[in-house]
Amino acid sequence: MYQKEYFRVDFVNSKVSIKVKSDESIYEAAVKAGLQLPIGCKYGGCISCAAKLRIGKVKQPGATALNKRQSKIGYVLLCVAKPVADCVIEEGIESHNELYQNPFISKNFKR
Repeated sequence: MYQKEYFRVDFVNSKVSIKVKSDESIYEAAVKAGLQLPIGCKYGGCISCAAKLRIGKVKQPGATALNKRQSKIGYVLLCVAKPVADCVIEEGIESHNELYQNPFISKNFKR
């Protein structure tokens, strides 16, 4: 019989560590452990649960709310992200400093 694998997920801002099954979302495991994280849709369609993956790796089927830039710099959607390795995650709005870009300000623009 197939045995589920568990991974350790450390949350930087909450200073909490949890075990997450390989077939469950990090958000689901966090709630079971008593940690309430920001949530909106629970299917990857909004960006309320976005967090920064500092260490580790996840698979996140259905994470349509993230664009390529956000994914490339390490953002994940906790409602659909499932760990494939131990992870360190910076959660909450404290992790959102690079999530959004102002499209009206160019890198060459000086004030």
